[in-house]
Amino acid sequence: MSSKTKPQTKSAKVITLLSRAKGATLDEICKATNWQQHSIRAFLTGLRKKGYVFAREQRGDDGTAYRITQNPSDTDAEGSA
Repeated sequence: MSSKTKPQTKSAKVITLLSRAKGATLDEICKATNWQQHSIRAFLTGLRKKGYVFAREQRGDDGTAYRITQNPSDTDAEGSA
């Protein structure tokens, strides 16, 4: 049996990028996924509906960066405590 790992989905890549301390710009996500900007915005809307909370920060000349500040699992843990 080979010990190959399952390929990472584009959704997982986006969540990883958004989870970084500096977040990710739309351009960075475009390059990582080959999605168009309107598709990324729709994906972010879907994440919000699932309970993710984002911070939107201006990053100098790079444009706007988005960063996940709260995962849905974080709110579940708070609710059960």
